[in-house]
Amino acid sequence: MLNGVTAYAMWGLVPLFWPLLKPAAAAEILAHRMVWSLAFVALGLLVVRRWAWAGELIRSPRQLAMLVGAAVVITINWGVYIWSVNAGHVVEASLGYFINPLVTIAIGVLLLKERLRRWQWVAVGTGAAAVVVLTIGYGRPPWISLCLAFSFAVYGLLKKKVGLGGLESLSAETAVLFLPALGYLLWLGARGESTFGSEGFGHMALLAATGLVTAVPLVCFGAAAIRVPLSTLGLLQYMAPMFQFLLGVLYFKEAMPLERWLGFALVWAALSLLTWDAIRTARNNRRLLAAQNTLTRRT
Repeated sequence: MLNGVTAYAMWGLVPLFWPLLKPAAAAEILAHRMVWSLAFVALGLLVVRRWAWAGELIRSPRQLAMLVGAAVVITINWGVYIWSVNAGHVVEASLGYFINPLVTIAIGVLLLKERLRRWQWVAVGTGAAAVVVLTIGYGRPPWISLCLAFSFAVYGLLKKKVGLGGLESLSAETAVLFLPALGYLLWLGARGESTFGSEGFGHMALLAATGLVTAVPLVCFGAAAIRVPLSTLGLLQYMAPMFQFLLGVLYFKEAMPLERWLGFALVWAALSLLTWDAIRTARNNRRLLAAQNTLTRRT
């Protein structure tokens, strides 16, 4: 349980970290995150000696193609998130992760032809209404939120199909991104525009720490996923966007007019419905299974 709380708390508090990397631009921070993440994750895999998956992945073109797709999508997600935090859009970024479960359900219906229960439809409809209200409140569609929600939902879908563990998946994705990221950093250095080395040792250490900020919560989440029930992890996932939202409002002092409060209230109502329906369905399934087991023993 502690590992799960630690993972989601770190993801929730990460908006405090990205501004420390200024004056580095979002693209430079993103490139460093890719390079240093591979270094730390590869070191972790070296310690636990888990490399057999790499050969199997290389021999599977379909799996490799999906992994490249996942790498591209997570690049978009990371880049938009870093930019949004450093540009003063922490609240809108948090909304993206609040509505992500709703977007994931919608993708399941549209792409995987999954069938929804009644209350899931109500939750998705409420979430869509929230986007309309927030569009009115912002005077534009909440593009940051939608981009983060859809990119992470697609990333989750591709990761599920690839079927690798957290460390293995991140290692493979950052390996795909390593050369482009390193090339970009070298190009910045050649133009004299890199902040790595020009802003002091502390700044260099913080840029290198992007790898730790990426890898540590993932390791904690992996440990929690083994020991903590999935239903509990499902509830813990709301910690991260809630922390981000509170940081945006209370720490970064972002504006929250009435329309935005109404939009967020609708999102929270949709998530409450979704959670209640999931708990109710799981309870009913357990009762049905228990009844079937009892009947089997009697016969």
